[in-house]
Amino acid sequence: MKINILQGAFLPVPPSKGGAIESAWYSLGRKFASKGHEVIHYSCMDKGLPKTETDGGVKYLRIQGATSVTNPYLLKILELPYVLRSRKVMTSADILVTHAFWAPILFPKASYGKLYVHVGRYPKGQLRLYKKASRFQVPSKSIEDVSKGQIPAQAFKVKTLPYPLTWDPSQKENLNHKEKVVLYAGRIHPEKGVESLLQAWGKLSNEVARGWTLRIIGPWKEEQGGGGKKFRDRLVKITKTTQNEVEFLEPVFDRDALKKEMEKATFFLYPSEAKDGETFGLAALEAMSCGCIPIVSDLPCFADFISFEEAGFCLKQGVNMNMEEAIREALPKILILNESQTRKLGLSVWDRSKEYEIEKVAQDYLDDFNSLLQK
Repeated sequence: MKINILQGAFLPVPPSKGGAIESAWYSLGRKFASKGHEVIHYSCMDKGLPKTETDGGVKYLRIQGATSVTNPYLLKILELPYVLRSRKVMTSADILVTHAFWAPILFPKASYGKLYVHVGRYPKGQLRLYKKASRFQVPSKSIEDVSKGQIPAQAFKVKTLPYPLTWDPSQKENLNHKEKVVLYAGRIHPEKGVESLLQAWGKLSNEVARGWTLRIIGPWKEEQGGGGKKFRDRLVKITKTTQNEVEFLEPVFDRDALKKEMEKATFFLYPSEAKDGETFGLAALEAMSCGCIPIVSDLPCFADFISFEEAGFCLKQGVNMNMEEAIREALPKILILNESQTRKLGLSVWDRSKEYEIEKVAQDYLDDFNSLLQK
């Protein structure tokens, strides 16, 4: 079949500047092509990337995009010209996958492919505008429930299909060289709970934190989805007030390098406070594929792939308890685990992650595409 994939206006493909949605659909597009399907992947221009190229069996067509901003309303305005330009150059197909805000409104119902809307962000009411959509694909059961609640008349169009692992799970022997590192890898943004993490880490007793390093990696610039320089400077200032070991590193966009960081770390701490933001938590799944034990906030999306206590830990916030307090309560019980216990947990999360390998997940998407084409 012919498949069009239209990304948003702000992050390039290949995902050289990060982005879970971009990473997932880049991997899926290449897997679709390897199975004999004709794939054209539309995304924004970026320095060093040609306007058109064919690689891995996928044709990549790049269109003038925009620089990301923090204001969500301005973000939508900036994306509008990009979507209109995309419509001018797009060719017909059977399926059009998109997460761009304006595309399901401005594109015809089927000329460029049946509209397959990827709900990659927590829906804020926009789904009711997408009357022409054939499918609302969501990455987790919790977002399925939210979406169906917002569009009850179109609830039958909502389907949960997860993100795939964007790399192969680590070789088992690579799980034997863990360091005493607690890793956070993700956007450096207020909603991600990074400030709460640093505050909590700084208040852990030396007895609990001794020998452990908190390593923070991620994009902080606003155009990369971060909280900006002022926010980063505030975080760096916090790190200088603690005697516990902290490393605050620049973002790692090279996928192989990021995987190595996850293979080294024992724990992956992801204290997201984005109650109306997280839809899946791909970074936590990627960490699991490296035998890195997830410690995550109690947002419902994580329950789809983490069996708490057996294969990961949940930062449960009690009544009137904030995220900093939840982290401070949880870590003394977790960091005390011995090497045998962490190895057992690491193997468990690694094994669980294999259910999300690209081969299986891509086939689930292709089966769903086919089901729509038969209607």
